[in-house]
Amino acid sequence: MSTISKFKTLSLAKDNFSKSNFEEAMNQYGEVLQSYPNSKEAYNGVILAEMAMSGEGGAEALFDYYEILKEDDKESADIIMSDILQNMDGSLEKLADVFSQPIRDRLEFEDGILYEDFKSIINKGESFKETFENIMFSTRVIITKKEDFIDFLDNLIENDFAEMALTYLENALSVYPSDELLRKLLKKLSKKGNIVEN
Repeated sequence: MSTISKFKTLSLAKDNFSKSNFEEAMNQYGEVLQSYPNSKEAYNGVILAEMAMSGEGGAEALFDYYEILKEDDKESADIIMSDILQNMDGSLEKLADVFSQPIRDRLEFEDGILYEDFKSIINKGESFKETFENIMFSTRVIITKKEDFIDFLDNLIENDFAEMALTYLENALSVYPSDELLRKLLKKLSKKGNIVEN
């Protein structure tokens, strides 16, 4: 029986998850589990990919949080994530409550900003375009709520970040093909003449 490369397969699974190829990611995490049944990273990955495939809106935010934790201490990250997933009761509705403070604490040491904090800068009179251009290459904007994601996409379209908006929309629509708000944003982007035929 041939054994797979644990590191390489986990890396491929992570890459697929980031690109919203959740089924492929789940299969790869599953392959690792078959050869390495004690791999907490693969176990957590399977659950997160399954949640994302079933339309749980917070699965991607939770995955991002997991990645931030892993940069600091991989072993602790695996345990923390296992605990969070076991206590989710199959629903990500309480996602923000579960980890909004820990993610804030981690963001103090990481190049990241929560979207609600980013929005509060804009609400003080700063321009979305200028603020986003200033941070986009050095800082990750972390979004944990669907309404923030919709607002972010709308702002990207309004401020002529068409290509970026289209990439996000395509990924989101591959997971939520019949989402009305996402479809409206796609129409809005199309009306602005920023969509080129594939």
